[in-house]
Amino acid sequence: MKIKTKVADQEGLERILTRITHEILEKNKGSGNLVLMGMRTRGEFLARRIHNKLKTIDGADLPIGVLDVTLYRDDFRTRIKQPEVSVSDITFDINEKHIILVDDVLYTGRTVRSAMNAIMDLGRPASIQLCILVDRGHRELPIRADYVGKNIPTSQNEEIKVRMTEVDEEDAIYLIEIDGKDE
Repeated sequence: MKIKTKVADQEGLERILTRITHEILEKNKGSGNLVLMGMRTRGEFLARRIHNKLKTIDGADLPIGVLDVTLYRDDFRTRIKQPEVSVSDITFDINEKHIILVDDVLYTGRTVRSAMNAIMDLGRPASIQLCILVDRGHRELPIRADYVGKNIPTSQNEEIKVRMTEVDEEDAIYLIEIDGKDE
């Protein structure tokens, strides 16, 4: 792996999340009937940061949950290494709520499809809106985000690495070059 460029630093990430938070409030005409769901792992921390910004900007203390879609993935049984399965943490009713589903990188769309399946097993939301920090292209399914922090077109030998202080000791977005990628 070779870092090609640092797309955003801590300050840049903060600006992106502030803009996304304002877009969420604008599109939904406030925060009424919204809930946040972060996809494990980095989506969880992005959702928490958006949650805090919503509190500051709108005074809203929305329900927030964590969604683990490992068991819903279409490649669950075909992956070579044992997947790490953790538990979703959704302690509120999602029926008739507008869910803001948060993740770090949108690539093929398969993880988002898995998340929607998991959500539908929990109830019947009024809507599911997708919030993505980085859209890197290469969709395999007809899925698009409602809120995008950055569009960064990549080639097949490139990846986006999102680093967050909660798990990586820094806030940054990197464009990485992969040599001999096996997939």
